[in-house]
Amino acid sequence: MSAVVTNILPQDNPLTQAPALLSGTDMGLRQQTGTLVGDSGTLPAVPPDSALQQRAAELFRDAENDLHRHTDHLFARLMLVQWLAGIAAALWISPLTWIGDSSQVHLHVWAAVLLGGAITGFPVWLALQHPGQVMTRHVIAVAQVLTSALLIHLTGGRIETHFHIFGSLAFLAFYRDWRVLVTATVVVAADHLLRGLFWPQSVFGVLTTSSWRWVEHAGWVLFEDAILFVAIRRMLQEMSEISLRRATLEGSNLEIERQVVERTAELSKTQAELLETSRLAGMAEVATSVLHNVGNVLNSVGVSAELATSKVREFRIGSLKNVADMLQQHSEDLPAFLTTDPRGKMLPDYLLKLAVHLAEPQQAILEEMQMLQKNIDHIKEIVAMQQSYARGTGVVESLSVEDLVEDSIRINAASFSRHDVNVTREIAPVPPLKTDRHKVMQILVNLLSNAKHALDNCEGDRLMSVRVAQNQEGFLEIIVMDNGVGIPAQNITRIFSHGFTTKKQGHGFGLHSGALAAKELGGTLKAHSDGPGLGATFTLTLPLEN
Repeated sequence: MSAVVTNILPQDNPLTQAPALLSGTDMGLRQQTGTLVGDSGTLPAVPPDSALQQRAAELFRDAENDLHRHTDHLFARLMLVQWLAGIAAALWISPLTWIGDSSQVHLHVWAAVLLGGAITGFPVWLALQHPGQVMTRHVIAVAQVLTSALLIHLTGGRIETHFHIFGSLAFLAFYRDWRVLVTATVVVAADHLLRGLFWPQSVFGVLTTSSWRWVEHAGWVLFEDAILFVAIRRMLQEMSEISLRRATLEGSNLEIERQVVERTAELSKTQAELLETSRLAGMAEVATSVLHNVGNVLNSVGVSAELATSKVREFRIGSLKNVADMLQQHSEDLPAFLTTDPRGKMLPDYLLKLAVHLAEPQQAILEEMQMLQKNIDHIKEIVAMQQSYARGTGVVESLSVEDLVEDSIRINAASFSRHDVNVTREIAPVPPLKTDRHKVMQILVNLLSNAKHALDNCEGDRLMSVRVAQNQEGFLEIIVMDNGVGIPAQNITRIFSHGFTTKKQGHGFGLHSGALAAKELGGTLKAHSDGPGLGATFTLTLPLEN
């Protein structure tokens, strides 16, 4: 049993420190004597500081009390049956036994009715009103052997009826309390002694007998008692073992439940951390897309600034300065200089050509400045859009699905343009979507970004399609399709796992966080692909009212 305890419970559990199997009847502990004492007797002690032993003691007491109660009820029914059997014996057997062939109502019939009722009534009442009590089973033991004595008397001391005593002792052994057998044995011996001395015919069926004959009967009773004591001892040991096994299993279950609670708490904490990490990763995904597009626009800004700078460098400021110096030198005779001097005569034509030359880069610079202003406005728009979505996190509002799709495309517009991705839209009329704006944008921006990456190595036209419709169940479906590299069949389910990615610079958060966000919104995110090189389809399903 110690091996069972060790194998079932963790090694550091205090219950595994309990000693070997109990070998006693009751598990009640007495600190003063160090023994185990119960209703059924006293047996060798076990250490009182074991939680396992203490629980086994409680279970043993409960089982013992339940056994005593059921046995009391059994004897209550048995004694009523015996009383009726005694009356029947008095009516049909006793008169013929005591008076010969004549049959009449004998005094023994009244003895069976009245004395048998007196013997039966009180113990039956105790069994029904106070089952499980020590006094109840000892009273029943006395009443049971008195019933045997009455039946022996009613049958004229027949030897066959004496076997009722042995049967009564066997039934009393159901209590698994050796002291009950002692009580019954004492009553049997006293009954045989007294009646053997004063009325031997009622117990031995003869008029005269030896005064020591009762010793023979008592000896056979003691012989049966010895066998029953051994059986009781063994049954009590089995009860002890069963109690300890139950205590061990309970301790194991408690330990398992404690570990389950701890692991569940850890899992809940980890899940909460993972959700937060995924949410932050989703926000980072959107921010990365924003920064990527801002970077693309900044490239255009840089090109415009460089072109404007080169045009400014082409301005002939030196020639204009020389003309100004020449006019300054001839300021006193300027009319004569312009009409008579060859250089002066060439000056108006030169100024005209110079003006035309300066007008060309000026126009180019103006165009570049306009483009620069548009790019700066685009950057402002992207940043402002990201800020507006960030501020709306966790807020449920009524949104236009078309606006959500257009905004997510606009965030990726520079990247699409740079990689020559042709985006088409198929937006069916659908009711407004009541949901968290930021979470939906997080999912859509990630899906569009992934579709763009899937098209990077695509030969031929790079096509992407965004479809919006309402399915038969009344849910909103936003479908992002591309004709890119596709997804292998073994990766269809893995792509939503945390940390799984096929990108060299990927972190594996995007689709995982998108799937979690969709679940939080009451929807789903699913993927489909016919295989490598055949494109992919991602379907975001959301309830229109969240």
